[in-house]
Amino acid sequence: MNASDNIVFFDGVCNFCNGTVNWLMARNKRRNILFSSLQGSTAKRLLPNEMLVDLSSIVYYRKGSIHTKSTAVLFICKDMAWYGGAVLPFLLVPRFVRDGVYNWVARNRYKWFGKSDACRIPTAAERACFLD
Repeated sequence: MNASDNIVFFDGVCNFCNGTVNWLMARNKRRNILFSSLQGSTAKRLLPNEMLVDLSSIVYYRKGSIHTKSTAVLFICKDMAWYGGAVLPFLLVPRFVRDGVYNWVARNRYKWFGKSDACRIPTAAERACFLD
């Protein structure tokens, strides 16, 4: 791992978050994005403590910069080979609007999709993309 890595940090016990990671992994053809739970040691090493307390946001560590919520989602999509810059116009939508929608989903994710008792364990084929 180095400063140029792109890392998606996610709530490891959230079923919606785990489903999102599964979806991203299936489409990450360039293998340019790594994954780690917010509960893991990589998150503790790279992220500010306040991001580790509130697990309601996806965090995208992108080439040394940290993005959260809707901005993280947009940059993740941008960095996926099949999206390219198609999502960048959404950055013109005011962040409070984008994050408002994001926060609504985040508040309801456990109710709608459930919660696991433990963090997601990657399969043998996925291990190269998971940091911890």
